[in-house]
Amino acid sequence: MATGILGKKIGMTSVFRDGNSIPVTVVEAGPCTVVQVKNTDGADNYDALQLGFLPKNEKRLNKPEAGHFAGAGVKPFKVLREFRGMTGHKAGQEVNVNDLFSEGEIIDVRGRSKGRGFAGVMKRHGFHGGKASHGVHEIYRGTGSIGACATPSRVWKGKKMPGRFGNATVSVKNLQIIEIIADRNLVLVKGAVPGAKNSIVELCKRKG
Repeated sequence: MATGILGKKIGMTSVFRDGNSIPVTVVEAGPCTVVQVKNTDGADNYDALQLGFLPKNEKRLNKPEAGHFAGAGVKPFKVLREFRGMTGHKAGQEVNVNDLFSEGEIIDVRGRSKGRGFAGVMKRHGFHGGKASHGVHEIYRGTGSIGACATPSRVWKGKKMPGRFGNATVSVKNLQIIEIIADRNLVLVKGAVPGAKNSIVELCKRKG
């Protein structure tokens, strides 16, 4: 049973259904090609399919990549992702969005969030900041105390502090498919999904 497919985030728009404006994210989902099959009977000891998405120039392949694609008998791809639990396919077969999903279905979407660079605690963690009165001086957006010198004499592990914000794998669950445009491999998903335009996302069957 197939559990997911790769896609590219095109952008956001809105569609009208029953007089209501619904915000949707347009995703170009597939077609994907099965590059590698793993199963419990083999050395991998688990069921999975490795899917390839977006063709890649053969001149830009290194030797391990060239051998991997040649062994599968498929053309090279820019993006490879493994989906566990997928069975019933062979290397070289094509997986389309129509084969997996239907309109109205609830799915999970996984992607890479936008990178925000180095950010302070107000932007990164939602701190409210310091007071802007009563003698407060130049600590309006500061972190505040991170631990006294006597007790605990250190900074607690996991303390929320400034640092790199974004550019992390994010999963948004229970999103509804509003429409599937099969001839253009487009999926209209209700709401927002992680990532910038043209970023790679994974559309997955809802678990449970």
